[in-house]
Amino acid sequence: MRTGSEPATARSALRLRCGLAVWGLVWAVVGTGLFVWTGHPGWAIACGVLIVVTAVDLALVVRHIRQGPHYQPGRDIPPYEPVREERRKP
Repeated sequence: MRTGSEPATARSALRLRCGLAVWGLVWAVVGTGLFVWTGHPGWAIACGVLIVVTAVDLALVVRHIRQGPHYQPGRDIPPYEPVREERRKP
């Protein structure tokens, strides 16, 4: 359904973002382990920082998903109309 107000009523693909965060978290953990095992501490630290960033993102995404349909409406809920402020004439 196109209403012409898509930027104001856009919905985030939180489940896709959750899957990508899990995928990134797995690869960052594997990378950290491999870099520690091969003796590259700089790269291991970089992957460790990536683990922290990805874990925080994953926690926020899960929180938004659990907040329910107000923050992540399903397909059966129509998009919200944008808030329109009435302009006063001077």
